[in-house]
Amino acid sequence: MLNELEKCTICPHKCNINRNHGKIGRCKATNKVKIALYSTHEFEEPCISGQNGSGTVFFSNCNLNCIYCQNYEISQLGRGKEITIEELAQVFLIQQEKGVENINLVTPTSYVPQIIEAIKIAKKAGLKLPIVYNTNSYENVDTLKQLEGYIDIYLPDLKYAENELGKKYSKIENYFEIATESIKEMIRQVGEPKLNENGIIEKGVMIRHLVLPNHIENSKKVLKWIKENLPKEIYISIMAQYFPTYKAKEDNNINRKLTKEEWKEVEDYIAEIGIENGYVQELGEHEEEYVPNWW
Repeated sequence: MLNELEKCTICPHKCNINRNHGKIGRCKATNKVKIALYSTHEFEEPCISGQNGSGTVFFSNCNLNCIYCQNYEISQLGRGKEITIEELAQVFLIQQEKGVENINLVTPTSYVPQIIEAIKIAKKAGLKLPIVYNTNSYENVDTLKQLEGYIDIYLPDLKYAENELGKKYSKIENYFEIATESIKEMIRQVGEPKLNENGIIEKGVMIRHLVLPNHIENSKKVLKWIKENLPKEIYISIMAQYFPTYKAKEDNNINRKLTKEEWKEVEDYIAEIGIENGYVQELGEHEEEYVPNWW
C-alpha cells in the first residue's frame, strides 16, 4: 500500500507528488509517520472517553488550513516526531495497556497507508480495542474504502454547509460535497452507533459540528442536512468550545467566542427540527473559558 505515496492521491487535493522521494504536497506529510503526542483523553464525548479515557494519537500535519485551528502547532506548523510503522503499532499497544476505551486517531488522513499497516501489526500482537478515525471529513472516498474492516468508529466533522466558508477559513474548495459523500461512505461501512453495557461506543458514526460566531445559519444548514439525509440513529455532537486562536484573531467575524444568544439559537433549532441522538456541549459560564462538559 505504501506504493500509493509515489503518486499521492490519498485525499481530495490529489497532489500527485512522490512522497517516497521526499516531495511535499498540500498536507506537508512525507512518507514517514509523524505524531505530536499520544495521551489518555478524558474530555471527548461520554461514549468515547467513558471512565477510562480515549487513547488519542495526534498525527502531525493536516490537509486543511483552518485559520482557527485549536491544534495549529500540530496541524499547521507540523510539530511532532517521525516514527516508524512498527513504532506506531507499539503506540497502539501501549495505549491498550493503559486501559483506555479505544484507540483514537486524530487527523489521520495523510497517513492512511501507514496506519493500516500499523493496525495489522498491532492486531497480530494482541490489539483488541475499537479504533476511532477522527477526521475533518475532507476525505477521498476511495481511500476510506481501504479502511473498511480496520476502523470501528468514525468521528467526522461536518464543518461547513456553505462552501464559501470552507474556502475562506480552511483554504479548500467544495468542502460540503466532499465531506457529505465521505460521511455517507463511513455510515455504509459501520452504520449507526452501537454502545456496550457501559454506554461506550464500539462501532458506528458520530458527526461533530463546531459552531462558529457570526455563522449560525451555516450551523443550521449543517443540522438540516443531517436531519434530512441521514438515519435518525446517527449521533451528532454539537460543540460550543470555539475560541479565537491562530489567525482567527485577525478576522473580525470570528475573533470572539460565541454569545449566549447565538448558542441558544442553535439549541432552539436542534429542538425545532427534532434531532434527538447525540450531545450538545454546554456553553461555559465563565467569560474566559468554555467548560468541556456534555449533556
